[in-house]
Amino acid sequence: MAATNITSAFSNTGVGGADIVVIVVYLVFCLLVGLWATWRTQRSSVQGYFLAGRDMLWFAIGASLFSSNIGSGSFVGLAGTGAASGIAVASYELNGLFCLLLLAWLFVPVYIASGVYTLPEYLKRRFGGQRLQVYMSVLALLIYVFTKISADIYAGAIFIQQSIGWNMYVGIIVLLAITAVYTVSGGLKAVIYTDTLQTVIMVGGAFVLMALSYAKVGGLNKLYKAYPAAIPSPLVNGSDCGVPTGAAFHLLRDASTGDLPWPGNIFGITILSMWYFCSDQVLVQRSLAAKNMHHVKGGSILAAYLKIIPLFTIVFPGMISRVLFTDQVACVDPDVCRAVCDNPAGCTNIAYPKLVVELMPLGLKGLMLAAMMAALMSSLTSVFNSSSTIFTIDIWHRVRPGASDGELLVVGRVFVLVLVGVSVVWIPVLQASQGGQLFNYIQSVTGYLAPPVLSLYLLAILWKRTNEQGAFWGLMSGLVVGLIRMGLDFGYGSPGCGEEDTRPAVISKIHFLHFTIILFVVSLAVTVIVSLMTSPIPDKHLHRLTWWTRHSQTTREPFAEELAFTQKADLARATQMEEQAAKNQGPLPTWRRVLYVVCGYESPHTQQMVTEEEKLAQHKLLTSIEEKPRWKLFVNINAVVLMLIGMFLWGFYS
Repeated sequence: MAATNITSAFSNTGVGGADIVVIVVYLVFCLLVGLWATWRTQRSSVQGYFLAGRDMLWFAIGASLFSSNIGSGSFVGLAGTGAASGIAVASYELNGLFCLLLLAWLFVPVYIASGVYTLPEYLKRRFGGQRLQVYMSVLALLIYVFTKISADIYAGAIFIQQSIGWNMYVGIIVLLAITAVYTVSGGLKAVIYTDTLQTVIMVGGAFVLMALSYAKVGGLNKLYKAYPAAIPSPLVNGSDCGVPTGAAFHLLRDASTGDLPWPGNIFGITILSMWYFCSDQVLVQRSLAAKNMHHVKGGSILAAYLKIIPLFTIVFPGMISRVLFTDQVACVDPDVCRAVCDNPAGCTNIAYPKLVVELMPLGLKGLMLAAMMAALMSSLTSVFNSSSTIFTIDIWHRVRPGASDGELLVVGRVFVLVLVGVSVVWIPVLQASQGGQLFNYIQSVTGYLAPPVLSLYLLAILWKRTNEQGAFWGLMSGLVVGLIRMGLDFGYGSPGCGEEDTRPAVISKIHFLHFTIILFVVSLAVTVIVSLMTSPIPDKHLHRLTWWTRHSQTTREPFAEELAFTQKADLARATQMEEQAAKNQGPLPTWRRVLYVVCGYESPHTQQMVTEEEKLAQHKLLTSIEEKPRWKLFVNINAVVLMLIGMFLWGFYS
């Protein structure tokens, strides 16, 4: 009987004419903004396509940082974990506030001073050789496919399928097609402009749903009383599965029995957040596109202010959804859960879509669907653009050192299309493998792979004694340890409600956030020990590549193999340009002109030769980290205010 009642939980899945109009208008407007940005982009240069010409302003940077971070996976995952266990999951957002400030004040000045396009490229300049650059490129692409892209598409699929009843694959393919159009054509500038639009849609829609949710439950005070009593029926085998934790409204929980133990909450989440915001190409690339350091810091400040919002607009509404729809959202009986959401492991992931379906009136339901589409599209465009940057600069350019700008741009655009194809193919695989809470899946996989990367970037920036051997073996040791834990974790799976936990102690007794801390320390220690046991890198190779040398005016001497690669690439490119010039004496074929228009690439006939003086001026702009005293003081004051707000929220909800 319970299952029969529950199957009608999503009976209100139709959308009205007003909703369809809102969705269509949004999608068309978003596409037009992307195409408009495309024609404002320096589409014929690598700097213009991958770094938006380095002329983006603070509000666009901040909006893009936020929307790239808060995707559909965050809406579904944060609300779902909030429904399952309370506000502790908001620690990821509140920690992100501080990490965004670290990005702008500690990491980005070094990245910009080094004059790089990608973070693997920074490792090549910092340490020499190529194995670090290639390894980091491949690892980053794998992380993007298995966490960022797959999780956002899966979350978007949940929302579209549950809220309006669309065929999941049709909806996702349409969204992927639209995002691919302006990502392929316009590059980073088109992505950032559309991210700015989508941030407004996301934040506006989230606030509307938040207000409706609070009104429906009777306010936060009523939620404090109602959430502990939101116990589903039936329970399984008389167990306490499905009973809300007593620490639901606390960020810090017991170190051994808590679902988010406080050591992992404070240190483990900080490691994951710092990796994500400070050493991951997707987020860092937005800051690298800023006009100057004031806009870098202003963008981080805006994004940090916005990071305060999800606790109130996503996590608390997720908890409200559990209160309002307890038997559906908080179900623990596998048969009931299968009837509700076709997932016997649990249905907390439907918490946010459930609110949209039940609480949003016609028209506003379409607005919220548009907001979720915005979240999905902004995250995907960001990952697509950053992935194509890494593949083009760090992998293809190494395979083809003499590749022209035109070739690199075409390869980058084609790689985006490849990612779109991989994403669509991965949807059923991910759908079949998911169980429980999506957000914890994302963070656990990241926790098994990311800590060694963060330890390397921290040491590379702050300790000049770090050398290539130490960096490589630190990464390798961390990779082996992380893969062993990940294999055990997914091999054994999680015990169901009321089942005995027979997993090895290394899994059952060590929380994945505690393991994140251990993995970070192991990688850090190996890197330091091996670096001290081997020869240091001469100072002549380190100018403007560490925090301590970021302002150096001394010309850096490239590593021998780095110089040889550059010379080989320059020679091959000069030869290609001569051959291309000979071919382009006559008028361009019609098919080629059409291809240039479609790809947004400027015809070689319209490109102007760049003089050495112009190249030097461009390089100076690309590597400038100068700041004006007045604006420096302004952004510093805002950073202090943000940290005080963050500390207040941590203290209030700890």
